Amino acid sequence: MPPDILFDLDGTLIDSSPGILATFERVLAAHGLRAAVPLEASLIGPPLAVTLRRIAGLGDIGDEALLGRLVEAFKRDYDTAGCLSTCAFDGVAEGLAQLADGGARLFIVTNKRMVPTRRILEALGLAHRFAGIHTRDETEPMAPSKSAVTQRVIDLYGIDRGRAFFVGDSDEDAAAARENGLRFIHAAYGYGAAGIPQGLPSVVASRPCIVLDHFARLPDIVDAFSREGCALHERP
Repeated sequence: MPPDILFDLDGTLIDSSPGILATFERVLAAHGLRAAVPLEASLIGPPLAVTLRRIAGLGDIGDEALLGRLVEAFKRDYDTAGCLSTCAFDGVAEGLAQLADGGARLFIVTNKRMVPTRRILEALGLAHRFAGIHTRDETEPMAPSKSAVTQRVIDLYGIDRGRAFFVGDSDEDAAAARENGLRFIHAAYGYGAAGIPQGLPSVVASRPCIVLDHFARLPDIVDAFSREGCALHERP
């Protein structure tokens, strides 16, 4: 039986850093602010308000009115211009096609908002590969975490946790896999190059995991793990 594979988006399938960082810079400048931390790809991943609070130097308890204006300004800029400066990582289009053609069901689970998520996937010609595209902001109230979105996807599509994988580049992705009983594959290219350093074995507990250094290897990795799982189930 083909597996189900849940994918993080930013830093796993796409490099959206040029557009996101440029939008951050424009939004800060428009509000007379300077970045409190270097604007680099490692900032990308957490919810938008969390990241904007950090780069604007607002602290844990800052100016909520200003933060709200920054969030709305970011959305306007990024949804119209910033998101168009996005590309897929090498091997993603081919790898997704191979997985889908082999019968795997593919899903997106991301902190990114639905509007730019769909616009980017459609612009890159990847949207049709996914059985479901899911974000924290697709529900009201917004899902509290990526793990909660993962659980919703599992329930909605009747996913067999024993035959499913979560592919991502961050501690948050690893936690979503662990908390939902999924095998975790760490995308160590792109933003994940420095991610989940020594914590990788512990965050996935006893579930097997592997570091993915190039997306093109993913179909073979999934096939190997799936065969291993089938062999374990078939033992007397």
